Amino acid sequence: MITKIPLELIDLNGDGFHLAIVVEVNGVKLRMILDTGASRTVFDVNRIDSFVQNPELTENEQLSTGLGTNDMQSNILQIDSFVIGELRIPDYSTVAIDMVHINQTYEILEMPLIDGVLGSDILHEFQAKIDYKTKELTLKFHKRKYPPLES
Repeated sequence: MITKIPLELIDLNGDGFHLAIVVEVNGVKLRMILDTGASRTVFDVNRIDSFVQNPELTENEQLSTGLGTNDMQSNILQIDSFVIGELRIPDYSTVAIDMVHINQTYEILEMPLIDGVLGSDILHEFQAKIDYKTKELTLKFHKRKYPPLES
């Protein structure tokens, strides 16, 4: 099965672009940045209370790298339902990190804040294709493993 998700091309005031995507976590719509260079999908630890009730964070023993540092503390976060387009991933284990510096930059640029980064773990597993012309992200998934959402 194939799902196509609209992308928003965000102009960073003439200093490049970000691609934003709207996903749903536990029934709450979230804004994420698509990042092909990010090894994992991560969520902002400062914003998880809005989409996970009583989040149980487990300290990740491995330090995360990226986002300008090589010693970032991260936490394991369990998400009941992660929906991207028509793809629903139940019981998704992910990482929560402090993304305050990214959201501070977005605030300065007067842009909506982000809740996380959609990374290569998802993009690779679901054979992502990014189409800049149509501004769509295409993901492929097997109906047996990930039954499509009911309309």
